[in-house]
Amino acid sequence: MATKAKKPAAKKATPAAAAKVTRIKASEPTTRKQPTSKVIVTDKSASSTDTSSRVTALSVLRSIGGYFKGAWYELRQVRWPNRKATWGLTAAVLIFTAFFVVLIVLLDILFKYLFELILG
Repeated sequence: MATKAKKPAAKKATPAAAAKVTRIKASEPTTRKQPTSKVIVTDKSASSTDTSSRVTALSVLRSIGGYFKGAWYELRQVRWPNRKATWGLTAAVLIFTAFFVVLIVLLDILFKYLFELILG
């Protein structure tokens, strides 16, 4: 019977050497920009503001149009049920509704009777 030669054990790295941990204290400043105070708009920048508001309004209208275009595309892909299937599903909903109404009324009568026995 032949025995396998043992491989020399690999040198394991200590957890401290394997990963460097960076500790962040709450008192350190963050890299996020802090809110700035109000900016005063001069006459020169007012014209650029009008242009940017037009561009923003145009992009909003385009996105709304894109939404309705996508919704119409999805509606065209829907496979609508025929009349017979619609009536069958409507009947199923009505039957299940009637069943659960009867069940709840019977449970209400049962609990009312039990409470009258206990309290009365």
